[in-house]
Amino acid sequence: MERVRNAFSVIFYIRRKAMNKKGQVPIYMRLTVKSVRIDSSANRMILPEMWHEGKGRAYEKDSYHRELNLYLDAMKLRVMQIHREIQLDGEHLTARRVLDKFLGKDIQRWTLIEVFREHNDRCQKLKGIDMTPSTVQKYESCLKHTQDFMRQFYGKDDMYLDELDRKFIEDYEFWFKTEKKCNHNTSTKYLKNFKKIIRIALNNDWLKVDPFRDIRFHLEPVDRDFLEQHELKKVYEKQFDIERQEIVRDVFVFCCYTGLAFTDTKQFTPDHISIDIYGNKWIRKPRQKTKNMCNIPLLDIPLLILEKYKDHPSCVSKGLLLPVPSNQKMNSYLKEISDQCGIRKTITTHTARHTFATLTLANGVSIENVAKMLGHSDTKMTRHYAKILDSSILRDMENVNKKLTM
Repeated sequence: MERVRNAFSVIFYIRRKAMNKKGQVPIYMRLTVKSVRIDSSANRMILPEMWHEGKGRAYEKDSYHRELNLYLDAMKLRVMQIHREIQLDGEHLTARRVLDKFLGKDIQRWTLIEVFREHNDRCQKLKGIDMTPSTVQKYESCLKHTQDFMRQFYGKDDMYLDELDRKFIEDYEFWFKTEKKCNHNTSTKYLKNFKKIIRIALNNDWLKVDPFRDIRFHLEPVDRDFLEQHELKKVYEKQFDIERQEIVRDVFVFCCYTGLAFTDTKQFTPDHISIDIYGNKWIRKPRQKTKNMCNIPLLDIPLLILEKYKDHPSCVSKGLLLPVPSNQKMNSYLKEISDQCGIRKTITTHTARHTFATLTLANGVSIENVAKMLGHSDTKMTRHYAKILDSSILRDMENVNKKLTM
């Protein structure tokens, strides 16, 4: 009795009453699971006289009917495989469950915004743990741009993942450059962020074909500004009547003399300062971005800046060493400062890091030591920051001149 209740069978039959104008009838598949049966079309037609009722197959009198039987055999085999998979997975076994899985109805069609939103929600929970607020905001901006692009280009608020193709990526890049007026590098960075969402979909088998296949990203070389020694001296010695400008200037100069990135400076606490056996003070802090350790000796000017703000209310209340404003405010005020100092360069918080790398290398510090202070895992990244100064060229050529004269 138990064997009958758990019986599973797959048979094929024809519906003679559903004959078409050519005299053909449809073939149906019948699944039976635990005495419950369910029927589904096999999407094939046949002349009634070519159907063997007892065997549930076509008479193999020609190649067409032989191929038809092979098609029905493949259907049956797949259904039997699905039945076995459900049993092994311990899922609730029903005829409807088997048929739905065979027809693909149980597979959720994820949409692009669903995957993007789930990813960003996870990032939000990791903020301050494994992700910086700026990284979280970066993905939120990318999501908004993606939604705006789909509305403008496709007239949709969302799209199924399997609707994405190479043309979608090419249109997206075109939209960034034309509608958003982004340059090549900015457009490429947005597409790289977007590619992470596609990679998640591919890894979870929600998307079968990679729309980024054969697309290679490259960033165009950018000649970033940095301050030369006389320019940095001018900024440091400039007197400001407005407190916010003075604070921004001091934070910026501190970064120029330490190479700390903005995020690391904003998180800078007394725990990140250590004293060696000779009494020298060092910054020992893992970079927020890469977790690589920075080892930076504190020079006189950054030490004076830290001393200046040790009793600042904001530092005391938050347990920080510097009252660092937001990155947006820093960059806005730095523009004011560069104008007042007569410096015709685009200065941002990241300019300080380039300035540190350039000035240390120009003054004879080895690139390996600069890489260690910047928290780089190797010198390849450090070379992006390095600039050749006229003073360095002149110094080296003077040495050459001395040797040739001798």
